[in-house]
Amino acid sequence: MATFEQILPYFPHALIGVLSILWLIQLYYILFVYGKLAVYKVKSYADTENKPPVSIIICAHNEQENIKNFLPTILEQDYPEFEVILVDDCSDDDSRWILKDFCQQYPNKLRIVEIKEHVRLKHSKKFAVTLGIKAAKYEHLVFTDADCQPQSHRWLAEMAGAFTSHKEIVLGYSPYFKQQGFLNRLIRFETTHTAMSYLAYALKRNAYMGVGRNLAYTKTLFFEGKGFNKHMHIKSGDDDLFVNHNATPTNVNIAIHPDAQVYSVPKMTWRSYYKQKSRHSGASVLYKGRHKRMLGTQLVSAVFFYIVLIASFISYPTCWYIPLAFYGTRLLAQFFIFTPVYRKLQVSDLLIVLPFLDLFYYFYICINGLFNRRKKDISW
Repeated sequence: MATFEQILPYFPHALIGVLSILWLIQLYYILFVYGKLAVYKVKSYADTENKPPVSIIICAHNEQENIKNFLPTILEQDYPEFEVILVDDCSDDDSRWILKDFCQQYPNKLRIVEIKEHVRLKHSKKFAVTLGIKAAKYEHLVFTDADCQPQSHRWLAEMAGAFTSHKEIVLGYSPYFKQQGFLNRLIRFETTHTAMSYLAYALKRNAYMGVGRNLAYTKTLFFEGKGFNKHMHIKSGDDDLFVNHNATPTNVNIAIHPDAQVYSVPKMTWRSYYKQKSRHSGASVLYKGRHKRMLGTQLVSAVFFYIVLIASFISYPTCWYIPLAFYGTRLLAQFFIFTPVYRKLQVSDLLIVLPFLDLFYYFYICINGLFNRRKKDISW
């Protein structure tokens, strides 16, 4: 007891010491990682001479309304030579008949790969993607989803043009449509934060993931890397794990010009959003070791920064200005770096609620990850 009483007066000072370490780690990520994207000059590749023939691959399961609304924006891209491979994965709605009509309207552009339901065999989206790749007749592949809409008719030109010399992977950006409500803001904030991270690390020649709503790579790279064989046992990973396992310091490019962006339909309920994030959490356990360490350090240091910050306010009330200074400088650094990044990614409206979303985001993602990292499910 005597020993505890001797240590107790120093406890608040220890908290401040821990807080300062976490603060420095956070500043490193904000200034020297995300800062890489903040100073990046956005390039347009649409008007370059590099226009290879392209196969666009879309996998769909019961997406009849999205196919009606968004497929024409894909088929009517302003690009000299491309095809659209739509893999209809066991849909039991009217997708088949809608696609039949589209094939009549676009006979030279749209091709359908139909997967029939099997009583005993279950498969993930990776199987559908693989069939689409095998059906593609061109070397350069661009991927998106049935619920996605390119912001511009020059989207394909931007993505394909980014296949510059020796580039085998192109990382695009896919925000969600802006809607009302806190859930939509959280989804858009999380998507922006994820994109800010993987794009910044790609600029640092350490790409670790991409998003399948707007992603491109070569057919040769897919087959040389044996496709999804290493992670076929989990449902997610057709995008991020493929990039994680096949990216090198020199074979990745990014395309984030406004014309290269693809908007997607966000989840409308907390339950569906939680389910979506649980799928994503399962893939991270198979990232390369260095990527797990760098992402884990960023997440854990942010969560504990807030925990220790609150504990410091409670334990050291007479010196409240010290933890406030740590929080204030971190927030100022975020605004300094995030403002140009958010302009590039067209989500400047989220800056107004950055302090609250940042706090909520880290705890929500951390809790979701703890519950779902070990789940294995191969369904869509």
